[in-house]
Amino acid sequence: MKGEGLQKLIAVLALIILYMFFSFFGKYFLTVDTFISILDSSYYIGFLSIGATFVIIAGGIDLSSGTVMVGSALIGGVAYNVWGLPIALSLGIVMLSALIFGAINGLLVGKIGLPPFIATLGIQFISLGYCSVIAKVQTQTYPSLISKDGWFKQFVYKNEGFPMGIIWLILFFIIAWVILNKTVLGRYTYAIGSNEEAVELTGIKSNNWKILVYIVNGFFCGLAGIIYAATYSTITPQTGNGQEMYAIAACVIGGTSLSGGIGSLSGTILGVFVISVLKTGLLSMGLPVQWQQVLIGVVVILAVLMDVIRMKNLKRFSLT
Repeated sequence: MKGEGLQKLIAVLALIILYMFFSFFGKYFLTVDTFISILDSSYYIGFLSIGATFVIIAGGIDLSSGTVMVGSALIGGVAYNVWGLPIALSLGIVMLSALIFGAINGLLVGKIGLPPFIATLGIQFISLGYCSVIAKVQTQTYPSLISKDGWFKQFVYKNEGFPMGIIWLILFFIIAWVILNKTVLGRYTYAIGSNEEAVELTGIKSNNWKILVYIVNGFFCGLAGIIYAATYSTITPQTGNGQEMYAIAACVIGGTSLSGGIGSLSGTILGVFVISVLKTGLLSMGLPVQWQQVLIGVVVILAVLMDVIRMKNLKRFSLT
């Protein structure tokens, strides 16, 4: 756990250094509007990252969370625009869709025994295509602030300039923290990621708990879908792939080990804000979006390298 704490400290220092750097070299970076933009860009990535933390600590991975997020929001848009359902019920369908995909991932990994990489990669393609089929490859729109259902955007995303999204992110972060640190599910999540064979020898069926972990991840993908819809209003079919990489990157930057068994939600949120500051700061310097991907890739490689070194040191320490 010392290595995890060190990586979390490095994430804090990286966040401070990045903020100071862009304050000097970025245009209008040190303003309230820019700060709110940083918050706005962190909401849906934050929810995806919280769900990904559970999965990665349990020794798994989810490559489908980005397409599940957008695909579920797309189906919710169909429910609102085509089926004529109320916006509240349509948001419920967003959550239900994401939970179903999460459960399918859990069954494929937990019951059938597919490697998480293969199972979730398959669901990435399925969610990408199936949700587009439901939408008949038509872009779906959610209510604007001035429409009759504009309360949805005010309630979820922003109300008279106040970033409501941060309230929801904090609330569900607390709920997730309690689940991960104070419940049986949380304890088994860490245990399965640390040594699944030992868990099985105690008589605990780890596969059933893996299913629950992926369902929790699906729940947070649904929340991400709702905040994504509130942020952008327009949902385009055949999109979302790649967003899961930001979530995985946030987890790794915050100290969650891809080997499983190690990680924390507080570290993940630090990683989310490192990515958000980096994205917003690069834009303030006038650099194209492609440079965001390059530099975030470099940051992820460095974070994974630190994780590899940390795990080697832990193994060396355990052998002495």
